[in-house]
Formats: sequence, structure tokens, C-alpha cells
Amino acid sequence: MVREPPESPAQALPHGAPRARLGVMTTWEYATVPLIDHVTKQILDQWGEDGWELVQVVTGPTGGLVAYLKRPTGEK
Repeated sequence: MVREPPESPAQALPHGAPRARLGVMTTWEYATVPLIDHVTKQILDQWGEDGWELVQVVTGPTGGLVAYLKRPTGEK
């Protein structure tokens, strides 16, 4: 039986293997988004539909809420 090599290094990882240790790392892009109190859910839902993941919400310098989001860039 002939085994074909995996198409990408990620496919060669044993289940549960730490990706960074094997040289396969995800690269990220980040965004900071001011949140408006009465439409916070709608704002976060829209960014989520665009592939962004909420990392943290903090109080901004002027007192309002700011969301920090990330998503993979697709580059390795």
C-alpha cells in the first residue's frame, strides 16, 4: 500500500499535537471596535459573521466599551 504525503504540514499532525511546536502557527489580524450600549449584540454579531472572534471587552479611555477582536489571516 502506497501512502500519499499529506497536502499540508497541518494534516501530518498527530491528534492533539501542539501546532506551534511543530512549526505550524496561525497568523492573526486584530481589530478594536467601539461598542454602543443599545446595539452591542448587533455589532458583535455582524463582526462574528465576518469571521472575527471576540477576545476581550474593556472600558475605553473615554469611558465607553471597546471590543478587541481577532481572525486568522490565512497566512502561515
